[in-house]
Amino acid sequence: MKTAFPSSATAIVDLLCHRIFGIALGYEDLNDHDELRTDPGYAAIVGKSDPTGSDRSRDRDRGYALAGSSTLNRFELGSEDGSASNRYRKIVGEFSEIEELITELSLEQMALEGTPPMIFIDADATDDPLHGRQEGRFFHGYYDSYCYLPLYIFSGDYLLCAKLRPSKIDACDGVIEELKRIIPRIREKLPGVKIVFLGDSGFCREEILSWLQDEAHIDYVIDMAKNNRLLKKISAELEEAEKIYDEEGKPCRIFKGFYYMTRNSWSRYRRVIGKAEHLEKGSNPRFVLTSLVMPEYSPEMIYEELYCARGEMENRIKEQQLCLFADRTSTHWLSSNQLRVWLSGIAYILLNAMRSFALKGTEMARARCDSIRLKLFKIGALVRVSVRRVYLTMSSSYPYKTIFEMAYLNLQKIRV
Repeated sequence: MKTAFPSSATAIVDLLCHRIFGIALGYEDLNDHDELRTDPGYAAIVGKSDPTGSDRSRDRDRGYALAGSSTLNRFELGSEDGSASNRYRKIVGEFSEIEELITELSLEQMALEGTPPMIFIDADATDDPLHGRQEGRFFHGYYDSYCYLPLYIFSGDYLLCAKLRPSKIDACDGVIEELKRIIPRIREKLPGVKIVFLGDSGFCREEILSWLQDEAHIDYVIDMAKNNRLLKKISAELEEAEKIYDEEGKPCRIFKGFYYMTRNSWSRYRRVIGKAEHLEKGSNPRFVLTSLVMPEYSPEMIYEELYCARGEMENRIKEQQLCLFADRTSTHWLSSNQLRVWLSGIAYILLNAMRSFALKGTEMARARCDSIRLKLFKIGALVRVSVRRVYLTMSSSYPYKTIFEMAYLNLQKIRV
């Protein structure tokens, strides 16, 4: 972020902390901050040296250590390319730098955990329903609603991209541009790591496949929509699976790997994994496209261990939208709604760091963001403010005090 007044950089940091910590704590609306601004405990967390607001220069501001909803609203409505000379828009977002920051923060966390032999980059588009006439609002037939179509890219639990987009585009639009930005940063932070791209059938496009293989030099495992030619390839396996189901009365799954090329759109033959499955409800064939080859990557391994694991991506998106309010895109402008998505993303990165480092070795090491909030953040305490310190006195009967203590000690070990 940049401002017309360089000396006010500290104020921008305060506003960012105020908003991001509020999202992490479950306060989705700006109006919530009209109450939070009088909370000395929250002001201390934000970093205010005067958590009671008693030293404010203006009489009307005394007793309020933090900004209210009006100031935060002007802060969020600062445009990407607007003028910082505008009376009410003195803060302007450097959007490209914010994108880089989100990627950088997550990669730093990954590097602290050590470089694994292989990582997976999982891309997915989702719907963000709209209930007004926001800029970039379009009707999407698949979701049967007016919505945005944000693009998310994760590596495991780590958020690498959160791009808000209008819904009149293909789900895969812009993914190559984002990967061009992200992959060099991964190779810089995690040298020597093998990268595998995961995606659903919306990313099964010739331009993406060719770019991954020929330019990025990374492998992929991507869902593939079924058609009659593909079904014919596993017809014998489907019959066998049905026969075994009839005999044993249990679901049966048989895999087959083969090479396949579309009639017009693909530039080469590619490896496809076919799953011939028969369930109680009937036949359930699925297909996955991959550049990984035998013998190291068998059909069963590719489908069950690599592709099925991408279901966790859906849980990470749910955390963004359900736990951290990334779908609170109710301003009129696309740019300010994008900023809200990024604030939610940074709040997620903060809570994911809690999972990775503070809660490591505890029963909450894999807890959802809202569970961390309810059990470790939303705690009743007595707040006392002295000249030099803010004292928080917690109840001795607090049920998660052992986990809280372990989290505190873990953070002290990595404190810089």
